[in-house]
Amino acid sequence: MNRISKEHLIYAMSPENEPALRVTSGSRVVFETCDCFEDQITSADMEFGELDWNRINPATGPVYVEGAEPGDILAVKIEKINIASQGVMVTGPNLGVMGFDFTQNTIRMVPVENGCAVLAENLKVPINPMIGVIGTAPAGEAISCGTPGDHGGNLDCKQNREGTTLFLPVNVPGALFALGDLHAAMGDGEVAVCGVEVAGEVTVTLEVIKGKKWPLPMAVNKDHLMTLASEKELDAAADRAVVNMVCFLHEELQIAKEEATFLLSAAGDLRVCQIVDPLKTARMELPLTFAKAAGFDADIYLVK
Repeated sequence: MNRISKEHLIYAMSPENEPALRVTSGSRVVFETCDCFEDQITSADMEFGELDWNRINPATGPVYVEGAEPGDILAVKIEKINIASQGVMVTGPNLGVMGFDFTQNTIRMVPVENGCAVLAENLKVPINPMIGVIGTAPAGEAISCGTPGDHGGNLDCKQNREGTTLFLPVNVPGALFALGDLHAAMGDGEVAVCGVEVAGEVTVTLEVIKGKKWPLPMAVNKDHLMTLASEKELDAAADRAVVNMVCFLHEELQIAKEEATFLLSAAGDLRVCQIVDPLKTARMELPLTFAKAAGFDADIYLVK
């Protein structure tokens, strides 16, 4: 089994990053991850000023996938997410949606017990382990792991969970894939500026797809086909997520754009991934049954 420890951390997706591991297409890799604070927060009494803010949102990697060339697609099959027994949440002035109203920073240590994130004795949230930062290197300048984009990055999409296959662009030879920033639980929006941030391990299979021109990032699981888009304004991200799905249905499955638009309006769900990162991220979800009925061979991409 290929494995990368959390000693191999990056803070930006970049074509200049040296590979921590080289694998062939179809390889399974286990990534050991820190939480988004690089495990710096160990107590609710810790002062924010003690944090090294240059060590936020690290990703483990990158992995060089042999045979991956610019223009290819990297399919990332998320097979297993194991999380630690304690997470952390923070919010405060200028953080998240309510940051305008807060006058002091708040840290909450969050035990993970019996399948729940324990926010308080009477507030136990079922866990939905997912990956916040997951992406490939861009072709040009480095992009901070805290920022999402067409390369992936800090998408903070709660559908990036066990059983989902995420499709990412290969922009540089080898793709240079990395991931991190796990959450034990996170709702759409991530409105506090964080989910239940947690360390853990992720097992993925990395496969190179050639000859496809899809509007990336995209994702598929047993329930939905999804397009994701990140923009400065949420309206623009939402619009582009819809346009990307219509283009995929039209160009890959030969559905007229008008029919594709009707289908999304009748059966699709346009959702918010996060609204707290430098770019906002939205996703268009189409029930997989409709994509399959139109001829999309989803089974070859699904996690078995």
